[in-house]
Amino acid sequence: MRMEHPARLASQRSMEVVQKKGENAKERWLALFADDAVIEDPIGPSPFDPEGKGHRGKAAIAAFWDMTIANVQLKFDIERSYACGNEVANVGTITSTLPDGKAIPVSGVFTYRVDAEGKVVALRAYWEFDKVASAFGG
Repeated sequence: MRMEHPARLASQRSMEVVQKKGENAKERWLALFADDAVIEDPIGPSPFDPEGKGHRGKAAIAAFWDMTIANVQLKFDIERSYACGNEVANVGTITSTLPDGKAIPVSGVFTYRVDAEGKVVALRAYWEFDKVASAFGG
């Protein structure tokens, strides 16, 4: 992927922090987002977001980290990336490895929109929660 597009760069930074974690990972990840940013992962109602309204603002995004990212090891395999305007759409698979070693691959389209400063204002993930859950006995 070419790195010069601001939305693509923001997505790469986000994926790198989430994948490698390390010291102060949550704080480093939150710093990539604008104060009023929203995460919809997946878009619509799910156990992560029963009302389907997304996680809006830094406090809600921090809670999303604690509920999801903190509990798994994530690996990103981006096959294609399309940048235009102030957004990028990454197509690929994110594999979540649970503490018990079970790996759950999720294929989808993952979009990032940034503001003029390159901060993420919207991260939206297009994947089918029900399909993934049923494939793993959920």
